[in-house]
Amino acid sequence: MTSAVSVLLVHGAGGTPSTWSAVEPLLNERGHQTLRVVNPLTSLADDIACTISALDQLGQPVLAVGHSYGGAVITNVGRDPRVAGLVYVAAFAPDEGESVRQIVNRYPPAEVSRHMRRGPNGEWKSARGAAYWAEIGWDLSREQRAEVMSEHRESADAIFTQATGEPAWRTRPSWYIVAADDKTLPPAIQRDMAARAGAVTSVLPGSHYTPWTRPDEVTAVVLQAAAQVAG
Repeated sequence: MTSAVSVLLVHGAGGTPSTWSAVEPLLNERGHQTLRVVNPLTSLADDIACTISALDQLGQPVLAVGHSYGGAVITNVGRDPRVAGLVYVAAFAPDEGESVRQIVNRYPPAEVSRHMRRGPNGEWKSARGAAYWAEIGWDLSREQRAEVMSEHRESADAIFTQATGEPAWRTRPSWYIVAADDKTLPPAIQRDMAARAGAVTSVLPGSHYTPWTRPDEVTAVVLQAAAQVAG
């Protein structure tokens, strides 16, 4: 039954589809059709539209999985009737009328804020030097860091400031993986969003780069979710 569930994998800000490079093969081995979306990061609305169009390439039902900012995307894409469930991996799960920026502004600044740089048009990009990796992504291998940097893109301010519509987690079963040592999206914020969404919640040790560092555990949660939505 679960092999009939397709899995849509949505990256976060910065544009790194390699987010799922370790998770996707494990899902394929279990018979799941998968698709890694590459969003333009020009606005939340643009990324939602791009991700919805990707649904056309997948069989139904679809389980939408989002990392980091990708959670804001699947929160909106999940209203599409083809989406049967949501999995958040250290991800934003905004409520209706709420933006990513509004969420983070309610809490003390995360350590990653020291490494964020703004471009001339208001776009954002993190300065990923030695200090960044030591503080924010300490548990990635040298090879993984190189892969992340090869895809690193700027993100328009509009991905963080545009508000969410009715959140799909109100009507879709949801799962949430909290990254216990996250210096990008603090665990306290993650736990609050997971509780608000009524998501089945699990906790994994490590940094914000959970899909890279804990692919087996992330896959296990996705498989659990797929089994439930298939049933």
